[in-house]
Amino acid sequence: MIGGGQLGRMFAQEAMNLEVEVHCLDGDAFAPCANVAHGFTQGSIQDYESVLQFGRNFDTITVEMEHVSIEALSQLEREGKKVYPQPKVLSLIKDKGLQKQFYQRHGIPTANFCLLDTTENTLPMDLPLVQKLCVGGYDGKGIKVIRSMEAWEDRFKEASILEEMVAFNKELSVIIARNARGEVRSFGAVECEFNTEANLVEFQFSPADILPEIEQEAQAIARKIIETLDMVGILAVEFFLTKDGRLLVNEIAPRPHNSGHHTLECCITSQFAQHLRAISNLPLGDTMLRSPGAMVNILGEKGHEGVAKFEGLENVLKIPGAYVHLYGKQTTKPFRKMGHVTLLGKDLEEIKTKVNLVKRHFRCIATQE
Repeated sequence: MIGGGQLGRMFAQEAMNLEVEVHCLDGDAFAPCANVAHGFTQGSIQDYESVLQFGRNFDTITVEMEHVSIEALSQLEREGKKVYPQPKVLSLIKDKGLQKQFYQRHGIPTANFCLLDTTENTLPMDLPLVQKLCVGGYDGKGIKVIRSMEAWEDRFKEASILEEMVAFNKELSVIIARNARGEVRSFGAVECEFNTEANLVEFQFSPADILPEIEQEAQAIARKIIETLDMVGILAVEFFLTKDGRLLVNEIAPRPHNSGHHTLECCITSQFAQHLRAISNLPLGDTMLRSPGAMVNILGEKGHEGVAKFEGLENVLKIPGAYVHLYGKQTTKPFRKMGHVTLLGKDLEEIKTKVNLVKRHFRCIATQE
């Protein structure tokens, strides 16, 4: 696996159940995978030679994030290695401009947009707008909301897209998988609540509180995307549900995703086990929901940076149906993803009560400022 963060850690933990050896490459010697994976190599995931030499040791190569040396993965594919998701898919998804053009070409609903010419000073669309860097943005980074001409003057001066600001009621996500035989299975849609300051998911719950026809449409769009891409692996499709009832694709991610962490406890097959099955060309697992549930991200507290310390763990462990996952990150900083808690319950009201308990009583601070 190229990348050794929390996604790789949870993937490696699931792979142990099938006695599959997972070796990880990451630049951080103390990455979450370092003491969990069967083997760990320290090296840059964006460096051509590092990725190429690492990948030559293995039969199948996968990724934990898009921002890797795709050139090295392409060379490994030419040398006969199985690289999933395929480098051509990663190249498209890595660039948000190419992503949006893909939606446009294939009739996939998405917000109106334009590619921003960095030499152009004239505002090309009506305010308000959202600017997203084409490459390099993640977890709320690389995004600016532009509501005024003053904000326009302070825009990113790099390759980016401008999107109309969508008036939406809900943000949804569908996780879908496909193996090399073309078998496709998806998990039910989840509903995401965002931390507006950090612009990342604070918590999500499943099943989403949506009409059956919206669920069916979201599933159909996700399937169309993964089949049109001819992708092998697992794909997260993020949607806006607009105030007038339309589904618009926001972004896609070719890997396990934060919005699928609940599947570890809520579903018969987790997204990590499904990803392993997909890239190994094994039968895909049952995605049925065992129990309604929610996932709460444990983010580094604002104003804290240093050695990580968790407060309130005992309080959370007292909650029936609470499952704590800590990612093994030694240091914290504001809004860094340090862990998550899955919460099971009989209905949405009970689950949201538990979510609020976790948000009030569990936090990650720094032991030294």
